[in-house]
Amino acid sequence: MKLAGAFGALAAILGTLAAITALAQDRAQVTAPEKREPRGAYLAAIMDCRGCHTPGTLMGKPDAARDLAGSKIGFQVPELGVFYPPNLTPDRETGLGAWQVDDIVRAVRTGVRPDGRILAPVMPWHAYSALNDDDARALARYLKALAPIRNAAPPITGPSEAPPAPYFTIVAPGKG
Repeated sequence: MKLAGAFGALAAILGTLAAITALAQDRAQVTAPEKREPRGAYLAAIMDCRGCHTPGTLMGKPDAARDLAGSKIGFQVPELGVFYPPNLTPDRETGLGAWQVDDIVRAVRTGVRPDGRILAPVMPWHAYSALNDDDARALARYLKALAPIRNAAPPITGPSEAPPAPYFTIVAPGKG
């Protein structure tokens, strides 16, 4: 009888520990990415990721509810087309959800996506190539820790196609 009581007490303790562990995991998941990846949040801020990748920012009205979820305003690069800043949240359908941390690091530092496509020329990856390994990974982990937001940026359009949404034209300095 004492053995059955001991097993019952052990089962109760294990059940309580499982509940506490589950609660701690739930709380960790709702902790803001800035709290989990403060260095990555800092880097996203000083690199001005929101300047292009948050809806409304390019018009002076950032949509905080869709932070880093891509923009409906693009950049026309003469002879190349119009590029719209994509969704950087981990949404699997419209963002970086299928990308691994190393994929993000590679894109930010080399300008090459996991599918081999080169990022738009307006993405300043040349400047970001100087990020050290720790900083590049902190930024990538921060982006992966964001809440996924379903928001598809308009598709890239070629130079002879009609853009589906507004855009700015990039004017390169003349040859002097």
